[in-house]
Amino acid sequence: MRRLIVNADDFGLTSGVNRGILEGHEHGVVTSTTLMACGDKFDEAATLVSQAPKLSVGCHVVLVDGTPLLPASEVSSLVGTHSSWRFRQSLMSFACLAAAGRLDRAQIETEVTAQIKKLQAAGIQVSHVDSHKHTHMFPAVLKGVLRAAKSCGIRAMRNPFEPLVFATLRHWKRQFQLKLLESFRARFRALLAEAGVATPDGCVGIAATGGLNLHTFETLLGTLPEGTWELVSHPGYNDRDLDKIPTRLRDSRDKELAILTSPAVREWIERQGIELISYREL
Repeated sequence: MRRLIVNADDFGLTSGVNRGILEGHEHGVVTSTTLMACGDKFDEAATLVSQAPKLSVGCHVVLVDGTPLLPASEVSSLVGTHSSWRFRQSLMSFACLAAAGRLDRAQIETEVTAQIKKLQAAGIQVSHVDSHKHTHMFPAVLKGVLRAAKSCGIRAMRNPFEPLVFATLRHWKRQFQLKLLESFRARFRALLAEAGVATPDGCVGIAATGGLNLHTFETLLGTLPEGTWELVSHPGYNDRDLDKIPTRLRDSRDKELAILTSPAVREWIERQGIELISYREL
């Protein structure tokens, strides 16, 4: 049996992204999304949730490339040296600090708790947690995120590890990163099991982020192993608001939205015998 969660990241980033995610759910195969508490269009996204009662909404935790909810003095280990009020932009820099034990776990927990509680305060029943650029895959970060999730009553989390067979879908640098992170996979599952937090068997689509097309989509899902998996997606509209955001995902958002809302794609998924579910059903 193969089950698939189609999750749209970056809800709350821009109005165009918000609109695209809602369309992907209402007219396509998007079953879940994750909302950025730090996003410029958070309030708009929170309001749109009421229009989509079947959409599973989680918290897209931001610890890099964004602005903390808490004062910088309370998350000093997480903010950059060149900007005392923003998170670091570089994932590699963040990863090195995590590996060196220089990120304060208590600060991670309190910041993540604040982000989750912002969603809950807006009336959202938070179904799961994932993270921007998958920072929760690092053990030093995961422990703080797990404690925050449990304290807020969240019992599901993204498994950000993709089968290595799919690493060939992108360039060598992405393959190297995925292989390097493979060493964290077993520990990740062990920590979640110990905490009693549910998670899919893994993710697909991470290595293809920014380059997803119909052929890649069908390759990913056509070779999907038995079990429960999550397709990580970034649908939306590449508009003027997105021009103001430092992101490499621009034209790709329109392309992903077209794939995810195609009636032919839904029919193809059904023919493959893949059951679409959301994080609520996990």
